[in-house]
Amino acid sequence: MIWRKVLAERMAAVQGRIAAAARISGRDPSCVTLVAVTKSTTIEVAQAVCELGVADLGESKPQELWKKAAALPAARWHLIGHLQRNKLDRTVPLVRLVHSVDSPRLLEALDAFGTKCGTPAPILLEVNCSREASKGGCSPEDLPTLGDRIRSLKGVELLGLMTMAAFSENPETARPTFAELRSLRDSLRASTGLPLPHLSMGMSADYAVAVEEGATHVRIGTTLFEGIG
Repeated sequence: MIWRKVLAERMAAVQGRIAAAARISGRDPSCVTLVAVTKSTTIEVAQAVCELGVADLGESKPQELWKKAAALPAARWHLIGHLQRNKLDRTVPLVRLVHSVDSPRLLEALDAFGTKCGTPAPILLEVNCSREASKGGCSPEDLPTLGDRIRSLKGVELLGLMTMAAFSENPETARPTFAELRSLRDSLRASTGLPLPHLSMGMSADYAVAVEEGATHVRIGTTLFEGIG
């Protein structure tokens, strides 16, 4: 199938750029996880991604994640969009990581869920480093307060931070946003004693810059799937 060949070529190109960006910053490319964002694709295309060697798949909507996870249970699923509290029970057991914990209320609900289940929910806090009104996430100024709260929670496992840069044709424009998230993570790590290994930042337009600035997860959709599925 022609689309499968195109997909394989695009995946190889993205992985090559990730590796090059990691080396620029003196990092091992294996420390960067490519999350293929399959929200615009069919289950057939998502399955092809896994068969081509990328097992980490991301979805923005819980309902779409449920459907694809049922068909592809071996994939490592990531929720990268908003999670409503009434969808926790069905979503959290399916995912490797919730990237988008964007409010104290959602954090408390996830803590209650993880405590009830006896397994902490693996999460990232979403931070609005671009300070755009259209984007979700806590403000950078509120992050220390949330960090203080997290130290007392037993039902969540905070693994790091996530952000989205403002869109620009010039990926360099995103660099200050990504550098700020890394700095915020380092400060939170120092104040809480948590390892906070992950930074989820970088999308199709700016993922190479994100990797140079320390991203451990990049969320790529359009570059891989435009015109496919």
